[in-house]
Amino acid sequence: MATAAAGKSGKDLTQGPIASTLLLFAIPTLASNVLQSLNGSINAIWVGRFLGAQALAATANANIIMFLMFSVVFGFGMASTVMVAQAMGAGNVDAARRAFGSAIGFCFVLAMAVAIGGWIGSPALLRLLATPPEAFHLALVYLRVIFVAMPATLLSVMMMMGLRGTGDARTPLIFMIVSVAIDLVLNPVLILGLGPIPALGIGGSAAATAIAGFASLIGLVCYSYAKDLPLRLRGREIAYLRPAWEEVRVMMGKGLPMGLQMIVMSASGLVMIGLVNREGFLITAAYGAAQQVWTYLQMPAMAMGAAVSAMAAQNIGAGRWDRISRIAGYGILYLLAITGAMIAVILLFHEPLLALFLGSNEAASAAAWEMQLRASWSFMLFGLVMILFGVMRANGVVVRPLLILIFTLFGVRLGFYYWTYPHIGANALWYSFPVGSGVSLALAAAVYLHGGWRKAKLIVPLHEEECRESVHAESEPAGRIAPAG
Repeated sequence: MATAAAGKSGKDLTQGPIASTLLLFAIPTLASNVLQSLNGSINAIWVGRFLGAQALAATANANIIMFLMFSVVFGFGMASTVMVAQAMGAGNVDAARRAFGSAIGFCFVLAMAVAIGGWIGSPALLRLLATPPEAFHLALVYLRVIFVAMPATLLSVMMMMGLRGTGDARTPLIFMIVSVAIDLVLNPVLILGLGPIPALGIGGSAAATAIAGFASLIGLVCYSYAKDLPLRLRGREIAYLRPAWEEVRVMMGKGLPMGLQMIVMSASGLVMIGLVNREGFLITAAYGAAQQVWTYLQMPAMAMGAAVSAMAAQNIGAGRWDRISRIAGYGILYLLAITGAMIAVILLFHEPLLALFLGSNEAASAAAWEMQLRASWSFMLFGLVMILFGVMRANGVVVRPLLILIFTLFGVRLGFYYWTYPHIGANALWYSFPVGSGVSLALAAAVYLHGGWRKAKLIVPLHEEECRESVHAESEPAGRIAPAG
């Protein structure tokens, strides 16, 4: 059944050409990711230039805590995206609003608890991270202001992810631009105290982020009602903001494993940094520069994986299993094209790119070039894994991808490193990237092609009368990866 009631700004992803629809849906998500990363990089420059290394170290310590919070909310957000998308695909806007309302209500309760607990527990958290004494006070000020902004920031994330479930990637991009623009303008103003505004130092940087978060959330809510977007709640629907057990149970069951995927990847990165540090300052500096570049290489994988997941979820909700394999196939083709082009540019222009971070240090630049040459192409394999995980996630399958990541990032990658290090030295670190990603891809493809993930039922809770209209996955045979026609 087509999503007849998709809403004025929602998009029916179950009809029309798959190739162009998927690309147009993924590009705004990719742009949002790039904007977010650029914003973080520029803010770090403001803090580092105006306040010095101690302040920059303070924000780095605080950001570790923030990443853990966002990882959990990301998982809940992805679960709600799938629930909303499946309901919209089934043409059931009311079920989509119920899922969305419960997600927002649950997120608000969680965010308030985190904000209050974070304000009180910030000193203990920073001590747990062994924050350097010279950066402790600055980190405490920064972290407490960020915790105050937590409810607005997390609610904005949840709303944007819910809107993507309706097929609307444009509205989240608009308000990501609003948030980033406000943050970039206010950071130097509040840090330095320009005009009549007093200088707030590192607290000004956090306050800029907080103001941007609240402004973006207010604007997003007003825009949703002004444009009558599919997920706006009115009248009796306001009661949907009271978290319902059925929806919360799904979000917990599906969202926690997805959040853990982010934490597992982050933990693997921390272990890798520890191993790199053993190689000395030069290699550490080179790795830091290479990581800055690799951050952007990961973005197409995350954006295309999210777009494929939302589009596949709508089609699963509509019973359009005939389109699922082609969605995966086109996602793979786009991922290879975009990431491949980025890798080519990075390798061709590696000298000026690395100079942005390493200046005229030729030895560090040479080491970073060796890392890039051996590891950069592994992000294409990583992207393919994210596409397959995204399709399976669209039907609520999240535990197997988590187990694959744990096994490959810690078992395979670290095992390869310890096995080969005596023979090839530090190169074992860089070769472990493609080896780990290659094994991840093989396992993900095996699970995908086996087709058992298709037998899961719709994860969006439906009322008894709605269940008779829902379409389940048992009737669909295992599909192909490559697009047809």
